[in-house]
Amino acid sequence: LDADNYETDPCLKEIRRAENYSWMDIVTIHKDKLPNYEEKIKTFYEEHLHLDDEIRYILEGSGYFDVRDKDDKWIRISMEKGDMITLPAGIYHRFTLDENNYVKAMRLFVGEPVWTAYNRPADDFPARKQYMKFLAEEGH
Repeated sequence: LDADNYETDPCLKEIRRAENYSWMDIVTIHKDKLPNYEEKIKTFYEEHLHLDDEIRYILEGSGYFDVRDKDDKWIRISMEKGDMITLPAGIYHRFTLDENNYVKAMRLFVGEPVWTAYNRPADDFPARKQYMKFLAEEGH
């Protein structure tokens, strides 16, 4: 994706239309830009899940999403400018900055945003059960 021209990028526009990402905002994670920075960084790094998909598009900077595989082992996903990721509802994950300590990201949602994170263990939620069923299917 063209992060320098995200406001007019036709590819982003098509993704938003196709996936029904009707709501978006932009967050900057940096000690000088994010209120309660230290507290937020710790919260982002706490292993958790959401009941909705988490969609992030990196506009500037870089960082890491850590996710669990089906054997419950960590996989680190490096994210940098121009990258977009969709973390499915029910997947355990966490986020951390890299050594640059800066990222500007677009947050996308279907409908109104829901920010609630459920720290592990949160295995009884239907979203978690559905995600685990998906992993158990052949080929995942």
